[in-house]
Amino acid sequence: MRIRRVLALFVAVIILAGASLTLVAQKVDQKQPKRNKQEQQDIEALVKLVDAVSAGQQQAPADLSVTWAQNHFVKGQDGKTYIPFTLQMDPGKLSAPGMAMYVRVVNKGAAATPASDKKDDRKRNEKVEYPWDNVHFMDVTGDGRVSRAMAVPGGEYEVFIAVKEKNTGKKNQPPAKVGLLRRDLSVPDFNKPQLNTSGIILAESVEPVQTAVSPEEQQEHPYTFGTMRIIPSFKPEFKKTGELQVIFWIYGVGQGSNNKPDVQVEYNFHQKTAEGEKYFNKTKPQDLNAQTLPPEFNMAAGHQLPGSLVVPLASFPPGDYRLEIKITDKPSGATLTRDVTFSVVA
Repeated sequence: MRIRRVLALFVAVIILAGASLTLVAQKVDQKQPKRNKQEQQDIEALVKLVDAVSAGQQQAPADLSVTWAQNHFVKGQDGKTYIPFTLQMDPGKLSAPGMAMYVRVVNKGAAATPASDKKDDRKRNEKVEYPWDNVHFMDVTGDGRVSRAMAVPGGEYEVFIAVKEKNTGKKNQPPAKVGLLRRDLSVPDFNKPQLNTSGIILAESVEPVQTAVSPEEQQEHPYTFGTMRIIPSFKPEFKKTGELQVIFWIYGVGQGSNNKPDVQVEYNFHQKTAEGEKYFNKTKPQDLNAQTLPPEFNMAAGHQLPGSLVVPLASFPPGDYRLEIKITDKPSGATLTRDVTFSVVA
């Protein structure tokens, strides 16, 4: 079996991208960016809705369905974990594609902010600081997918995502449909001195971009890393005529000469059959060290160590598979295994 590795330039982009994951949360009590009257009304309505639901004063509305499709964890800046996530909406329930969305992340077990119609209470509530608190205005596309990102320290959280149809300002606009998603989220801490990996991303494609995006643009394109944009696969199902693209980052490795690590990554494929799982094939171990990494790679500069593989699927019979990724940090002898399941179709 022939395994095609990611090109050297592609690997270099992955390495150097990790130092740019900075997000700016647009607190709902800030005036920047400046919002018009309708947008301010949408924000107030969504904040009030989350306040009421979190305080147990009303049930979560379900005029608009919001489901959590997927997310990944990647080491970000300032000790935080960067979390790109994707929601699945039903665009057929929207009167128009325009939608307002409010994202609030609270520490698990934190006291809920009480809802109130009193102006002085609203002013007081605006001063509440959350681990993450952001608002978005967007158009929902035909596939109903909405991708954004957040960044919080490692820990246990509860996420509230409230959505509503945008206020058009028209007098004859019918009552806006709203929806709310409430979800627990356990966020890993990648700052601990132990071998670890980011979430494993299965990609439909990887595209170069001309320039790195700003922190604000990162929100709209959360799977952009430096000058590389990943289009994640939302269903781990790939055609025999295509490729399996695997991308992740490795943390907590030892540091050798020239600020380079010495890590080996093994990729072993197992096929699921009627009789049970059986070994299928493997790649040649991938070494990440001073001899194989680009000269500009420097762990002391905050560069993140990538694991990446592109595998043509022509030799894979249709069916279900498990990819076992084994990482060995040679200086410490520490090992770590990650499993990824996927399917191959004709």
